[in-house]
Amino acid sequence: MYQEREEPSARRAVPDAVRSGPFHRALSEAVEHRGLSLSRIRAHLAARGVSVAESTLSYWQRGHRHPSTPRSLDVVRALEAVLGLPPDSLVVLIGPQRRSPGDDHRPSVVELRQSWAETCSLLDELSDSPGAVRNSKLDVVTVVDVLTMTGQGRTSEITSTMVVRAREPGADGFVVTHQDEDGTDMEATTVFATDGCRRGRVRRSTSSPGMVFELLFDRSLAEGETHTFAFTMRLAASVRSTCFHRTVRARMSAYLLRIRFDAAAIPARCVKTVREREELAPVVSEPLHPGPGATVSAYFEDLGVGVAGIDLIWE
Repeated sequence: MYQEREEPSARRAVPDAVRSGPFHRALSEAVEHRGLSLSRIRAHLAARGVSVAESTLSYWQRGHRHPSTPRSLDVVRALEAVLGLPPDSLVVLIGPQRRSPGDDHRPSVVELRQSWAETCSLLDELSDSPGAVRNSKLDVVTVVDVLTMTGQGRTSEITSTMVVRAREPGADGFVVTHQDEDGTDMEATTVFATDGCRRGRVRRSTSSPGMVFELLFDRSLAEGETHTFAFTMRLAASVRSTCFHRTVRARMSAYLLRIRFDAAAIPARCVKTVREREELAPVVSEPLHPGPGATVSAYFEDLGVGVAGIDLIWE
């Protein structure tokens, strides 16, 4: 296992900001003092069995995001060891985080755009024509997404059934872009083709919680022909979910989203939302109430371009 050489004096010296804060400044000075790039720090964490996206470390260092979940606190403690800091020296600088109820855990516009762009950059690896529009030969008609949650409020499985219609002859597959919660380990996420398709190439981002993958049909579709297919994603190392949204790129006839909670972990509120863009306030916001079986459902008809899904507010 590769390890950076460390001088004894480097562990004894502690940057002033580590003693006084704030957290992001202390982390930034500790990283500079240690002399490691974020990619090397991420490698050291991985060697300790701790997985975190490089973008997450960058956001923490710049003060765009703040660690708050139990899993992120474990990451911070591992960071202290990697950076040669005393135990809990960074943890004590985190403190309680205040968020308005309607904006709980929502990332900033800068974070959303940067993270999405990092994930979408993988699409060119699945194309012979970089920059080409994905799925341009298909219209998405209907989608059913079913999420299964754990007792910790984490997404363990996502099953999607899709109905598409060919705009022109020759469509023979679909490319999925999946963006997860910040902190989710995409290397531990697996994809299975379950009906009407087979799995093709898969690309996972090393700098954002995202991945892209191909689902290949057994034949090319004729113009106007519809095709139904399904796939499942299993997330072995996700963080507590704060929402699930589907990006709608062209008019869609119907979308059904169902979330199955563990009875021991039901959110304080579930809200059906539609946004024109991910970073904007919702134009539709309706409360949902889990029914028997701890399941909540949101049904959308005749969706235009935008983002539709369910926000989860935990207490």
